[in-house]
Amino acid sequence: MTASAHRHELYTVDQVRALDRRAIDTLGIPGYELMQRAAAAALVCLRQHWPRARRIAVYCGPGNNGGDGFLLAMLAREAGMHAEVVALGDSRGDDAVRARREFERAGGPVHAWHAEAALPEADVQVDALFGTGLQRALASDVAALVQRMRATARPLLALDVPSGVNADTGDVPGEAIRADVTVTFIAAKRGLYTGVAPGYVGQVHWDPLGLPETLWQGVQADAELMQPATLPPRPRQAHKGNNGHVLAIGGEHGTAGAIRLCGEAALRGGAGLVSIATRGEHLVALNAARPELMAHEVHGPQALEDLLQRATVLAVGPGLGQGAWGHALWMTALDAGKPLVLDADGLNLLAREPRPFKGSTVITPHPGEAARLLGSDTAAIARDRFAAVRELARRYGVVAVLKGAGSLIADPSGRVAVCPWGNPGMASGGMGDLLTGIVAALLAQGCDAWQAACLGVGLHARAGDLAARQHGERGLIASDLLEPLRLLLNGRES
Repeated sequence: MTASAHRHELYTVDQVRALDRRAIDTLGIPGYELMQRAAAAALVCLRQHWPRARRIAVYCGPGNNGGDGFLLAMLAREAGMHAEVVALGDSRGDDAVRARREFERAGGPVHAWHAEAALPEADVQVDALFGTGLQRALASDVAALVQRMRATARPLLALDVPSGVNADTGDVPGEAIRADVTVTFIAAKRGLYTGVAPGYVGQVHWDPLGLPETLWQGVQADAELMQPATLPPRPRQAHKGNNGHVLAIGGEHGTAGAIRLCGEAALRGGAGLVSIATRGEHLVALNAARPELMAHEVHGPQALEDLLQRATVLAVGPGLGQGAWGHALWMTALDAGKPLVLDADGLNLLAREPRPFKGSTVITPHPGEAARLLGSDTAAIARDRFAAVRELARRYGVVAVLKGAGSLIADPSGRVAVCPWGNPGMASGGMGDLLTGIVAALLAQGCDAWQAACLGVGLHARAGDLAARQHGERGLIASDLLEPLRLLLNGRES
């Protein structure tokens, strides 16, 4: 096994610092050599993305991230490029001081940053201000510099982490660098892939700096970046009974669309049978639009009992409402003890009446629903999505999906997976209903809760990307994902 085997593992900032220290203390690699390797990797990345760049401006902070920047600028000059450095004060720490001294000794120009200073002309800018060393909002003078850098409209490479982005949580508490590319060193930082961070990191490249496999031995990654996956082909003798029966419960007055999307997603997700328990006013529209859905009028809990007996998996919440009708169906469904996917008003009712679950249960809250389930607020969820999703899974005894950019999946043991797909076009009504149906269909086909959640989130996001690739992000609607979903499930991505 080589270091590249760890490319899908995600680590906390503290874990990466420990790996860095282990490389120095145990493997005997000097910190300055690691800095040199980082600079060399950054220059390779820069030239791969901007091969015609001849002038670069490197913005260096006082610490080791700034040291990386000084050495990058020196290597760029040795390669025949024009490189200038804008420095935030004096360098601190032996390695950073040495890197700056080497750059200046080689004749490299260093400009001290102040509010009236003009920025150097450059084809590419490099952010080497703070890296992982800063987990609070940028100071006002640095924020002003970041705004000036953005105003140049020049491409930007961030070293390790865009300054102002919390590499642990994905939170951005103030102004921050918006990179086109981020080259991150030694190990991939978990916060780069979730929350608001994906809007700041651009393309992420991981470079292990040539470190040996022994560096990672005995170190358990904090999370894992999901990889493309689908279900295996069905046996030729398969029949509908082999693929489960999903019962989707919801669709209060005026919300037929939510329960239809959920049910149709369960069909396209491969469930053998899909029934809908809903208000009678929706039956004609559901039968006309999608006759494969077995729609039933349900006035209350008694009418639901027969449907529950025939179902293998329940999808509860889309359009359910929080009134007497929805609450009664919710209670009856949860008491049935069947594999369950809970979303939307199913989660809002759970927040009002918390209860732990046993068996195969998946909950799929967005940040607002997660905040209600945890008795918190959305700002707290955003500050640490990893802590929030783990607490949801632990508190309720479920597999929890925390939706949003870089959706997170956690189980009660603390295991976390991060979804790297999806796009802003998916921020539209009905996408959550679709995900509920997909995950329910995967449960019905034999996946356990963890498998169904990870595979369902991945297929949903990748289908959104395929649909956006065809016709663009703006105007993307939930039903646009159904055909790409079917392609992905059958291994026919195109």
